Amino acid sequence: QVQLVESGGGLVQPGGSLRLSCVASGSIFDIGSMGWYRQAPGKQRELVAVISSSGITDYADSVKGRFTISRDNDKKTMALQMDSVKPEDTAVYHCNSYVRTTRWDTWSPYWGQGTQVTVSS
Repeated sequence: QVQLVESGGGLVQPGGSLRLSCVASGSIFDIGSMGWYRQAPGKQRELVAVISSSGITDYADSVKGRFTISRDNDKKTMALQMDSVKPEDTAVYHCNSYVRTTRWDTWSPYWGQGTQVTVSS
């Protein structure tokens, strides 16, 4: 079993900053790409940012220049630094990771339960 646990969500004022973290644990042989997704009420889940195992990053246009994704392969962690947040960033943020549990395994996606981020004055 593989578990992803997010933390760091909360209430933040517009223009403020927040840092989300994701920790992967369990039967992990290798971690591939990791990413953050978010889902606002009444909307579909959308990609926020992704990072490859070698550190190549990509961002949704709506967060470019404001959010920064990073990872620590040794610690099996990932972070999302959110700066200059806006009310439209309000959503549940989910951690996603592609994992192999053995060297013979195929890559499988895993999801965390999510952490709520609310941007409001």
